[in-house]
Amino acid sequence: MQTIPPDATLEEIAIGLAPAIAANAAFDGWGGEARDAAAEGAGVDRDVALLAYPRGQVDMIAAWFRSIDAAMLTRVPAADLATMKIRARITALVEARLAIVAPDREALRRAFAVLALPQNVAVGAKLGWAAADTIWRAAGDTATDYNHYTKRTILAGVYAATMTVFLDDDSDSWMNTRGFLARRIEGILRFEKTKAGLLARAAHRPSLSRFIGRLRYPVV
Repeated sequence: MQTIPPDATLEEIAIGLAPAIAANAAFDGWGGEARDAAAEGAGVDRDVALLAYPRGQVDMIAAWFRSIDAAMLTRVPAADLATMKIRARITALVEARLAIVAPDREALRRAFAVLALPQNVAVGAKLGWAAADTIWRAAGDTATDYNHYTKRTILAGVYAATMTVFLDDDSDSWMNTRGFLARRIEGILRFEKTKAGLLARAAHRPSLSRFIGRLRYPVV
């Protein structure tokens, strides 16, 4: 378990306890029992742990996902990513997440069930977006236009689908999940390549508005 310093902030406590809560959630569910057991194991007062997750289950799950983000970046450092092509970067980052959550697949299953509840759907969507954003940023994406949003929206869907496949994957080294992920990443990159080509061609097309403007205001 991650060491939590005595002067830790509530956010640091939330993230620090999250992996242990996930380990307990496989048996106790995402509730008070899992949280209290994790707090006791880390020497954190139960009341303080309660304050760290004001919305209960969804805050515990959100903190766990943030801890996975941090662990992913540690497992696949920037220096390693710099030597890879974009396809390999995204694959390595998503596969790192699979390895991190592998010991707690039942907790992940229960987390998805919680996030699927009507009152938590928006939170689930934000968490998926945040995961995709972290992956793209780590992969070196610096887009700030609408590409920023399309890339993350598509990857969030791929990531969610991959995790769903992963939950029931009993193949060696999750080969079924890895194959599924590879095909989906290929689809993302093919889409981005096609989109870039379309935008490039559109940039060289005559503009109807400019043409009409010239008819009204001819160059003299």
